[in-house]
Amino acid sequence: MSEFQRVGLLGRREHPGVTHVVSELLDLLDGRGIDVVLEDRLATLAHFETRAMQPRDAIGANVDLAVVIGGDGSLLSAARTLVKHDCPVIGINRGRLGFLTDVSPDDGLVNHVSSVLDGHYTTDKRFLLDVEVHGPQGLTGQAEALNDVVVNSGTSAQMIEFQLHVDDEFVYRMNADGLIISTPTGSTAYSMSAGGPIMTPDLDAVVLVPMFPHSLTSRPMVIHGNSEIRIDTLERNKNNPLVTCDGQVSLTLSPGDSVAVRKKERALRLLHPPGHSFYASCRDKLRWSDALTP
Repeated sequence: MSEFQRVGLLGRREHPGVTHVVSELLDLLDGRGIDVVLEDRLATLAHFETRAMQPRDAIGANVDLAVVIGGDGSLLSAARTLVKHDCPVIGINRGRLGFLTDVSPDDGLVNHVSSVLDGHYTTDKRFLLDVEVHGPQGLTGQAEALNDVVVNSGTSAQMIEFQLHVDDEFVYRMNADGLIISTPTGSTAYSMSAGGPIMTPDLDAVVLVPMFPHSLTSRPMVIHGNSEIRIDTLERNKNNPLVTCDGQVSLTLSPGDSVAVRKKERALRLLHPPGHSFYASCRDKLRWSDALTP
């Protein structure tokens, strides 16, 4: 008997081909006698209204496995909810890159998911970041991120001045478009585009990547994953800085506010079918060595 007796299907209804993927998964799970719960917004669009439906937060609390259908953005959004319930997640890619949603519907979808249901899988534990915004009156906002936290000026073509502290030790004062604080999971996303290093998912580290700094010597810096990070925006900033988590959740600051970032205690459990390789994913998604074959 499978260790997964109740499975939740979640996803973005806008992605093409979602209805077909959901149908395939329902046939597989029904055939195995596994209870299935669909995320309410997915069920409505995909015309599966007769199936059991629940909102995302309720699904995380009531299933043994969550299957997210969509792109990496879909999994990022779902992860911030599912991690609260320690619910394992597997991603079915209907997006573009698919570093997190690494099971392709065009490459043996049923076989890959069947392997996971049979207990043949590997587990990645991906840590998230907790974010707090503090102003003169105390805590003013909270959020969390799986990929990255970005502090920026809140407007285009304008810099922000801030001070960085790590574990209460002053690091630097900088004028820049902003600062990216990335987990290993996010190191192949926005951080990489800004010149940050790619980190393997098992590293307990965070990378700090300045965005267009007004300096010739500023470089990305990798620090321990348990570090306490604080960004103090200076009161003389003329605009309201912005904090963005995973490119999906935004918090508006006032000049002089501080942003505290630390590792979240609970990690996301991301499951992969047999044969998954981070390096193979990089070769495929980033088109490394296109002309070379092993």
